[in-house]
Amino acid sequence: MPNHLPLLAALASTLYMTGAIAVVHRVHYPLFDRVEASAFLRYHQQHVRLITPVVALPMVVELLASGWLTIWPPSGSNRWLAGSGLIAALVTWVVTASLSVPLHNRLAEGFDPTSHRTLVRTNAIRAVAWFLHSGIVLAMTALALG
Repeated sequence: MPNHLPLLAALASTLYMTGAIAVVHRVHYPLFDRVEASAFLRYHQQHVRLITPVVALPMVVELLASGWLTIWPPSGSNRWLAGSGLIAALVTWVVTASLSVPLHNRLAEGFDPTSHRTLVRTNAIRAVAWFLHSGIVLAMTALALG
């Protein structure tokens, strides 16, 4: 069974999230400490409200497509490569749930320099995972195009 649709879904969602995390990591999160204390709560609330719909659906699509490709790798590829992609996607979910969300919850109570530094530092894990996953999905696509 050809897996072009799951492969294209994984490719599009992973590349999309890699671009999103690059902007968040290099531009957006570092600027949190530039917001005046009196405006930070509103700013952070708007950040969470606006970023969620931007990343939620692509993250779900990426995870589901990666799982599909692990079970049914496309022709020319293999389960090892697909499984590596799934692991990268799972890393982003685990770090998001266990580190990023709790840190955002702390920041929702007011700016805290320690929480901010930790958010930026641990977000690097997600950035690396998405960049690696992009390479994996691009390799899978190249192999499928064969």
